[in-house]
Amino acid sequence: MGADAVPSGLAELLADLGNTVVAVPVLLAAVVFSVVRRRQWRPPVAAALAMVAVPLLVVPLKWWIGRAGPPAMGAGPHDGFFPSGHAATAAVAYGAAALLLFRTWWWVAPYALLNVGVGVGLVRQGYHWPLDVVGAWCLAGVVLWVQAGGRVVPTRPALRDDCPQHAP
Repeated sequence: MGADAVPSGLAELLADLGNTVVAVPVLLAAVVFSVVRRRQWRPPVAAALAMVAVPLLVVPLKWWIGRAGPPAMGAGPHDGFFPSGHAATAAVAYGAAALLLFRTWWWVAPYALLNVGVGVGLVRQGYHWPLDVVGAWCLAGVVLWVQAGGRVVPTRPALRDDCPQHAP
């Protein structure tokens, strides 16, 4: 697949979905919904802490590894490119929001497609190497696993909030 397979404008839009100004408000909305609607505190706090963990993990790793960026990024005051902070931000923010909002696993496919889009955008625009994105996804997977309490599958069947007989 050549660089022209994904138009530059679309790639830029996809890459921007990994910006904190886009991803964090989505997570914040899910946190507020979870607190107000479901009257839960632990899951929203865990989600917020997962997001806080991203720069606390990514920045030292970038500094320690010191990987050079793609040629399009040129030389400059960068602290490294591995792992991608934008890819990690998108994966954790949208994943943590999905873990708060949805009690079934139907969201995994759209979530994966969204993050693949972010990764393609970052690589297509020359902001990161593909391995930078994959490394961020691996890191995000660990962060989300910790947020979910070490569970890989839901521990209870799907619940409907609008149906009193199915209330927890």
